[in-house]
Order: sequence, then structure tokens, then C-alpha cells
Amino acid sequence: MKDRFDPRAIELLAFCRSGDTLQGEWPQAGMARLAGSLATVAPDTPAVHWSASGQLRPVAGGEAEVWLHLTASTTVQLQCQRCLQNMTQALKIDRRFRFVRGETAAARLDEASEDDVLELPPRLDLHALTEDELILALPLVPRHERCPAPLPLRDDTDV
Repeated sequence: MKDRFDPRAIELLAFCRSGDTLQGEWPQAGMARLAGSLATVAPDTPAVHWSASGQLRPVAGGEAEVWLHLTASTTVQLQCQRCLQNMTQALKIDRRFRFVRGETAAARLDEASEDDVLELPPRLDLHALTEDELILALPLVPRHERCPAPLPLRDDTDV
């Protein structure tokens, strides 16, 4: 039954109503926006392993809440901003999203909640959402804990 949901255009309400889980892997090279932030994306680059599960949570006296749990992990190559050498960085995401009807309701609830609240779309692209979350998981300033080679010392005698 899992084949009835297309992760690139998932009918989110039906998916959450089913309580189903989808999982798989996508090549990093297929995530152009993520690849643009990386030092390299080679043919042997590790794939992005992902899983998404949907759930409807009952609410007393109201419409059930629509929830999506998304996890993903991969290893990327970044450029260390200290020594300018490539470095390996593990990326992991584990996010829960609540979906509500209407952009106004989503904005209002998102401000008041620690959870991510988004407008319920007719179809959701899990690939794009996963890529967005991996981009957000990138370090702002990638650096080795200890750079593999000593950094060159600046010579102030020529100033």
C-alpha cells in the first residue's frame, strides 16, 4: 500500500489519515540548492536517507490535527572557514510539522507554538521539504574542531 503515495507530490491529508510511513534515499546531486552550499558533490557522495510518517491527532470537540514527522541524514563535504580545507559534516534532521487550513491560521499558531506550523497544502513535495531542512541544518560557519594542518602565521614585519 505504500506505493500509493508519491513522495514528490504526496496528498498530505490522505497520507496522515492513513498513518503510513514512507522512506527511501535521494542522491545529494539531485538536491541542487543543497549541492550549491557544499564544497563538493561527487558520484560516490552518500545519499540522503529519509523517512516520513503521517498522523492525525484527535482533538476533543474539533477537527483532528494533521502532523508529519520527517527524519533525514547524510554526510556532506563543506569548506572549513578557518583553514579552507574540505571537511566532512554529518547532517541529521528530526522534525515534526503541524499542518492547518489557511495561511493566517498557520502564521498565528506558528508564533504561539514551539512546533513548526504550516499551511496544509493539497500536495506536498517531501523531497523539497527534506532539502529545505538539510539546508537549515548546515552550520553557519563550518570549521574543523582541529584543522588538519597548521594555519599559516601572518608576517607583520612587512607592514
